[in-house]
Amino acid sequence: MADKLTRIAIVNHDKCKPKKCRQECKKSCPVVRMGKLCIEVTSQSKIAWISETLCIGCGICIKDPPDWQEILTYFRGSELQNYFTKILEDDLKAIIKPQYVDQIPKAAKGTVGSILDRKDETKTQTVVCQQLGVILSFGVSFMFDEPSSYLDVKQRLKAAITIRSLINPDRYIIVVEHDLSVLDYLSDFICCLYGVPSAYGVVTMPFSVREGINIFLDGYVPTENLRFRDASLVFKVAETANEEEVKKMCMYKYPGMKKKMGEFELSIVAGEFTDSEIMVMLGENGTGKTTFIRMLAGRLTPDEGGEVPILNVSYKPQKISPKSTGSVRQLLHEKIRDAYTHPQFVTDVMKPLQIENIIDQEVQTLSGGELQRVALALCLGKPADVYLIDEPSAYLDSEQRLMAARVMKRFILHAKKTAFVVEHDFIMATYLADRVIVFDGVPSKNTVANSPQTLLAGMNKFLSQLEITFRRDPNNYRPRINKLNSIKDVEQKKSGNYFFLDD
Repeated sequence: MADKLTRIAIVNHDKCKPKKCRQECKKSCPVVRMGKLCIEVTSQSKIAWISETLCIGCGICIKDPPDWQEILTYFRGSELQNYFTKILEDDLKAIIKPQYVDQIPKAAKGTVGSILDRKDETKTQTVVCQQLGVILSFGVSFMFDEPSSYLDVKQRLKAAITIRSLINPDRYIIVVEHDLSVLDYLSDFICCLYGVPSAYGVVTMPFSVREGINIFLDGYVPTENLRFRDASLVFKVAETANEEEVKKMCMYKYPGMKKKMGEFELSIVAGEFTDSEIMVMLGENGTGKTTFIRMLAGRLTPDEGGEVPILNVSYKPQKISPKSTGSVRQLLHEKIRDAYTHPQFVTDVMKPLQIENIIDQEVQTLSGGELQRVALALCLGKPADVYLIDEPSAYLDSEQRLMAARVMKRFILHAKKTAFVVEHDFIMATYLADRVIVFDGVPSKNTVANSPQTLLAGMNKFLSQLEITFRRDPNNYRPRINKLNSIKDVEQKKSGNYFFLDD
């Protein structure tokens, strides 16, 4: 194998028109300036030719921009003209919330309070901390990269409300978000992005919130007459592999239990579960969902109560720390040798999770989303009676979340097993759940895990705690959050219907 990997240069035949441009890509290429023929364009060329062996991957050829006058002329009369004018005049201060917040402790030292004191430019620390637990700097442009990461449903909505409180005629707010229900609640306009990961991306023009999300789910942009996904994504609650009632053969029971960890105490109400069933655990952060899962897995022993039934368990933890030093293929061969080459498992799990695309990569070099997909494949590939899956949506984008949910649903039904899933993405939770376990109480102090309930009863109980109502989109049945104190919100709260199942 060569020491240096060859880069792949992708030239779009529809967009590259050498006879209609000034060949900026060739003029700005540093390799061409050194006298080497990296980009070749002749008078007869219909498209630019790029030497992949000479290309150094600097990206200047695609980033070389038009001058400011061309940009301002192109966007004349639109809101973007004012935005670019402020950038040109250096009259724009941007505040960015990074994607990987778990890296912040490595860069910032000191207590949370001392860091907030240093960054508090608007003197609103007390108010914002009461609302959300963070501080916002003063700026003209605010950019939030995945603000819902690591947050539970209640915290996600608080974050959305706080971000919306920044709205001002003189401000620009841009949010990147994979939780579609939060995106729906948060946004005024939506731009969809499509393309090939690590190769190219295309941004659509802004759409209204409902239209933008539905375009993304449909995989079709009507204004451009362009389809970027073969199949539409439609939500059906209690969807089965064959759209038939599944026969359930086995029933298991777990006893009432108690577990005390420091100042935190978790009480578990006795319950039961069957095969071919997915139980989704709903609750705020710190209510003991992961503790319950670890007790079911036999990794924690209860302080009080009966014994957990002895079953074969496969567990995907909340935090994934790669220890393997080999490739993904070697890891799969070591952990699930029989499963990962089985035709049924390949069809149901490996292909939808796109494991083949990363199977020869080193485990230590995988991104968070790639690690999550590998961890899911490892968990489902292990023979077990019960699958315990903690936050499967973490690090996955919107499309990968829906695909992962479909994979888990289909696998549990085909294998006739049981799954307990902890999930904060509400759309993913409603798609997965056959029944729901609701956690209530005071987070990090005293909480109760209730016995399993039907999807409708469980969701109503959980949403009533949060004082949020949901409706369903008539086109694809997607759960949508009602705006606070809207007509629909008030009507549903009065009738006690916080969550609707009707189509």
